[in-house]
Amino acid sequence: MELTRNSFRGMRITVMGLGLLGRGVGDVRYLARSGAELIVTDLKSYEELGESVKQLVEFSNIQFVLGEHRLEDFRDRDLILKAAGVPLDSPYIAEAKKHSVSVRMSADLFMEISGVPTIGITGTRGKSTVTHMVHSIFESAGKPSVLGGNVRGVSTLALLDEVTPAHTAILELDSWQCQGFGEAHMSPHIAVCTTFFPDHLGYYKNNLDRYLADKAFIFLNQTEKDILILGQQVADIVLNKYESDIISKVIIVGEKDIPDDWQLSILGRHNRYNAALARAIARASAVGDDTIRHTLENFKGVPGRLELIGEKNSVQYYNDTTATTPEATLAALAALSNEGFRKPLINEGFTKPLILIMGGADKGLSMEALSKEIKTRVKHLVLLSGTGTDTICSQFPTATVHANLPTALDDAISHASPNDIILFSPAFASFGMFKNEFDRGDQFNALVQSHSV
Repeated sequence: MELTRNSFRGMRITVMGLGLLGRGVGDVRYLARSGAELIVTDLKSYEELGESVKQLVEFSNIQFVLGEHRLEDFRDRDLILKAAGVPLDSPYIAEAKKHSVSVRMSADLFMEISGVPTIGITGTRGKSTVTHMVHSIFESAGKPSVLGGNVRGVSTLALLDEVTPAHTAILELDSWQCQGFGEAHMSPHIAVCTTFFPDHLGYYKNNLDRYLADKAFIFLNQTEKDILILGQQVADIVLNKYESDIISKVIIVGEKDIPDDWQLSILGRHNRYNAALARAIARASAVGDDTIRHTLENFKGVPGRLELIGEKNSVQYYNDTTATTPEATLAALAALSNEGFRKPLINEGFTKPLILIMGGADKGLSMEALSKEIKTRVKHLVLLSGTGTDTICSQFPTATVHANLPTALDDAISHASPNDIILFSPAFASFGMFKNEFDRGDQFNALVQSHSV
């Protein structure tokens, strides 16, 4: 079935997953305004999804089925719009396919309907920063573009109201959205893989090859006219597994590919690596180096990613809530020491003392390397309670464990001296104590501001 912007009128669509981040709400609103007959179903209850439901009460063509999924809602439908994270073995998706109902996701659906050139960026770490860097470069260059995919609060389907043939779509894609591209037999015109580390082991049942396989859909359906850009960290992993399947032109990029004299505003060698990838994407999109350099040197970063929130009494506060893996927290620790800079912070050999707040829900990832670095770099460790925290507590007998974020921050502040840094970089998932990682970061920011930082 070929879809256009006008195809949704009268279509019977089940939206599987409404969520709390705004993307699902925006997609549902777009479909409702387009005249679709909608069933919106989510395992979360009305109470949990109240904020999202409230934004859709104006539409009489939406039926909500919350707190459960029902098999009948996946039969006799024209389309299932699936949210990220739906289990691989979902009986509801199996039911839809059994009855020949098309199952799609918003990012690949947008690419098909819009028909515009698409840049897709994925990776365990770095994809958000690279995506926002590229979007900023396009804005500086005066090239029309839209930013979507795995972006907080942005409905990718709603971008159909904005795009023209002159636009380029710049999409951040998680592994589930890449999975959707695979099911739709599509790939972006410029595909980018930033990094690959163990993650989402629960979803993929400890099978890293399955995780990589979903990521690989970002390029497996490219043509010889398309481009695949690989970060140096992931290049061998991808090429060893998929080189014979790659049809597009391959470009490999490392941190060294950003010139030494380019002075970024954001910290860390990992961000120089991200900037090198953004530069390669922009060059492939016919943007000149002068524009690229000016934009990257003035790029202020993405909220919740090693974000400087404020300073009080010569103590700096950084929000790195999107660090949900040990590798992400390792990158933050490196960035906030001299090795994260091209020039020393104050003098040779000086490293600002760090107070680290971390902890949360277990993802089954190895903490060995991070634990070693914490013992070397961290002055005082503050832990938030959680299943992940339980696995590392015994390694840090002087660390304090807190059942909530306010007392954790108070503890960190009590151990801080002038020129210290308080870093909130959890290294674990946010489940249990918070709605999601963004809620976790928002709460941290609010607490820091309440301390009159």
